[in-house]
Amino acid sequence: MPENFNQQIIDEFRANHGKVGGPFQDGRLILLTTTGARTGARHTTPVAYLPDGERILIIASAGGAPSHPDWYHNLLAHPRVTVENGSFTYQADATVLRGEERDRVFARAAEANPGWADYQEKSARVLPVIALHQVGPPSAQGGPAGFLTAVHGAFRRELELIRKEVAASGSSLGAQLRINCLTLCQGLHYHHTMEDANLFPTLGERHPELAPVLARLDEQHRTIKLLLDELQALISGGTASPHQESTSGSEPTPGPASDRLQRQPQPGPDPAFVLAEVERLTVELEAHLDYEEEHILPALNPV
Repeated sequence: MPENFNQQIIDEFRANHGKVGGPFQDGRLILLTTTGARTGARHTTPVAYLPDGERILIIASAGGAPSHPDWYHNLLAHPRVTVENGSFTYQADATVLRGEERDRVFARAAEANPGWADYQEKSARVLPVIALHQVGPPSAQGGPAGFLTAVHGAFRRELELIRKEVAASGSSLGAQLRINCLTLCQGLHYHHTMEDANLFPTLGERHPELAPVLARLDEQHRTIKLLLDELQALISGGTASPHQESTSGSEPTPGPASDRLQRQPQPGPDPAFVLAEVERLTVELEAHLDYEEEHILPALNPV
């Protein structure tokens, strides 16, 4: 893409917390900052991504151009990169996928968006697929209240995308869309677990008057967990989901969501039923996030 077009997307992305218009509207986009292979200078590029559990995946398509994009050469030389997702900024290590794993992930991408297959067909090169693994905690502006607001914003945006994707999925859910759903469930479960173990007990000690609020939030967490369990079981074919496997012991199930999903039966859930479950989750989660922001944010960021 031309440099001035890239800069317009970057500016719009940062101004609107990850939302942009034009060709990237309703898509998953990050800002990827790499270190120049020859110059050592920092370069930021808008890049489409795929959710994949605890990592995200990007494809060095360059629109099907004959040569790899500059950012790909940069991350080969300097694998530590910076990722902005509209809510958070974090450091990540880039790993190029090879062989069967690369082919399987690219097939998922092409199934979800045939444009990837078009790019591959246009190019004589094999389009590289890269996994980005977060390193260290993410950062957000505004202290604890800003961080919580950013978390909520990320969940709202991802849920909105999934609702649109399921509604447009046709007669069956593709593998990538199923992983998108599982990744959302994983993230929500982890966030609520951390709140229950750390944030809420701390607030309860510092603000005894919040006891009724925290009790209600705890009940909302339980309701949302049931909905997440039901959605995970539906998406994964009724077998134990990644979340359900991890709660039975002290350690989470290893490996990306794509590997776990591949090991499970694939009966193909009815998209209409999945959409109904996603809508149920949306109603409960929106009410929960609104209530938490109304009562918890003032305690995190007192005037």
